Amino acid sequence: MIAIIDYGAGNLRSVELALARAGQTACITADPAQLLAADGLILPGVGAFGECIRALHQSGAVPALLQAVRRGTPLLGICLGMQMLFDVSEENGRHEGLHLIAGTVSRLDARGAKVPHMGWNDLRLCKPSTLADGLPADPYVYFVHSYACRAAHREDVLFTARYGQEFDAAVERGNVCGMQFHPEKSGDVGQRLLCNFIARCGEVRAC
Repeated sequence: MIAIIDYGAGNLRSVELALARAGQTACITADPAQLLAADGLILPGVGAFGECIRALHQSGAVPALLQAVRRGTPLLGICLGMQMLFDVSEENGRHEGLHLIAGTVSRLDARGAKVPHMGWNDLRLCKPSTLADGLPADPYVYFVHSYACRAAHREDVLFTARYGQEFDAAVERGNVCGMQFHPEKSGDVGQRLLCNFIARCGEVRAC
């Protein structure tokens, strides 16, 4: 079972439906016992970093999340969920993240383009990974964000994208990975990425 961490984020149901399309059962929960028993964890997120990281801590899920990661459970952060994996965000002040990926989150420098960045962009693969298995040479995915991640260690960067500036679109360090884009809204490419994550959790269902 894959657990979608419930702290009031708005895109919980869309992630659950995307997993169901891959034939994968999931539960939406903040219960520590369920998080520790899960084969994989997904941390979704929409909204402002400060409010969401506070809500995540208030949900009581963080100690179990961190314990599961230390035990090797695969974790996927989506959109703001990816940003919360980082050390710190500069959105509306300074806010501490989960410190699972070294680096910072700062406002996207779109070089005159409209912010938020909303729409389809291609990705550039930065390193080999089973998460990228089966993807086309120029994968397009769907973004909605105003802030962007910058990993401190470039070996943690899986994909980059460009919107005014180049930014880190996906990261991977051990069993922790994050996607700034929305795989659940990214068509066949997004579905393949989710299937690859499911396979990493040891559960392949109709992918």
